[in-house]
Amino acid sequence: MTSVTASKGIRAAGRGGRAREITARCGLATRGVLYVLIGTLALRVAFGDPGAQEADRQGALQELAGTPFGGVLIWAVGLGFVCMMLWRLSEALTGAAGPDGGKPTKRLAAAGRTVFYATVAYSVLTFAAGGGGSSGDEQSRDVTAKALDLPAGQFLVGAAGIGVAVAGVVIGVQAARRTFRKHLSMGRVPQHWRKGVEFLGVAGGLARGAVFAAAGAFVLYAAVRYDPAQSKGIDDTLRSFTGTAAGPWLLVAVALGLALFGVFSWALARWREV
Repeated sequence: MTSVTASKGIRAAGRGGRAREITARCGLATRGVLYVLIGTLALRVAFGDPGAQEADRQGALQELAGTPFGGVLIWAVGLGFVCMMLWRLSEALTGAAGPDGGKPTKRLAAAGRTVFYATVAYSVLTFAAGGGGSSGDEQSRDVTAKALDLPAGQFLVGAAGIGVAVAGVVIGVQAARRTFRKHLSMGRVPQHWRKGVEFLGVAGGLARGAVFAAAGAFVLYAAVRYDPAQSKGIDDTLRSFTGTAAGPWLLVAVALGLALFGVFSWALARWREV
């Protein structure tokens, strides 16, 4: 009787592991689609395309909506982010893959990612259902304005800005240090493929980190000035890169990096240990 029970437990664990793998790989592939679209839109903005959508999640969804079977694709993206949320939730509850995946800090980080991807999934599915919605820049200003009106709102917004900026720096540093390699299972993959994936991870992570750091800095500035108009979404943050000494070429570099991060997400969907 004990052996039968143990056998059932093994089969159940196997099914659970398989479900977790499917949700993780579907979620990563979906994230890749979104980043490739945002990077492409940012490139069009950098080169002055007047017909380019905003280079953020809403713009990417609008771009998809204009394609054949656009509605179906948007629903698929929404479900993909539901998968991403479920994968991160499983990591928060049972620990991530790897020897240190069960550490409290790892689980807490996974819980934060669960909330983030739940928000993204809700936004995409609302768009798919015809909810439309305001742009990312407008949402950022609205949320900042409401937060500033709360008791100690200025400090809360400032703390949020610092948190996002620090997260951006951490993302960039981890990309530069290639910490993502410990999550990859590419032992039998040819060397040139491994180097290609490393390049994607470094270039994409640095660009993603730069966007997060800049967006967090704008939120912090909005708190210091007590002015929600200073807060910027992804599109306005990307456009702000053109105001630097490098001009539109910095935006070109970041846009290419975001697109490469999308391709890196596809590589993770294939080779990441989950």
